[in-house]
Amino acid sequence: MLTEGQHRTLQIIKDYVIANGFAPTISEILDLMRVKSRSLVQRNLQCLANDGSIRLIPNRRRNIELVEEVQLCLPLIGRIAAGQPIEAIANPEMINIPALLLGADRYLLEVKGDSMIGDNICSGDLVMCKHSDTAHAGEIAVVLVDDESATLKRVQHNKKNGIITLIPSNPALEPQDYEAHRIKIQGIYIGLLRLEK
Repeated sequence: MLTEGQHRTLQIIKDYVIANGFAPTISEILDLMRVKSRSLVQRNLQCLANDGSIRLIPNRRRNIELVEEVQLCLPLIGRIAAGQPIEAIANPEMINIPALLLGADRYLLEVKGDSMIGDNICSGDLVMCKHSDTAHAGEIAVVLVDDESATLKRVQHNKKNGIITLIPSNPALEPQDYEAHRIKIQGIYIGLLRLEK
């Protein structure tokens, strides 16, 4: 029977694994529990190991392993045609969702408008971006114009005249030219989430 402190320690480990894809160190558990007693955390971990909730692996800095699997991966079970039918071949592999989506440099923005529909970025989508203050030519970037309005556009640099062109992918809209000092790159688009409502 686990104590309240041991349950709390186990939940902290599970939450950390879900957020990061790997278990915390003892120091990280101390910080998350807001306690200073390393021996208390070590006792809790030993009790969790004796209970069979975790395994403690010797000679490793991150030496905690959850016995009960936390679902971090989703199966990629094959390919499906969105045009001409293709042969259905099972090719199972696991995709680590936290490693794919999470990171200190990642963030989401909700799209409003239809300027990027040619890239299948639609109003209501959540675009995943990574922090960056530069964008290569042709990349879709989060751009701040005149320190006040943000937009998602392809970026084109014209080094001869110092003009940056923001290019929508909606053919009904025109590209817009700005002097470079008016533009700040805030991130690079790396993917999107579209959930059916």
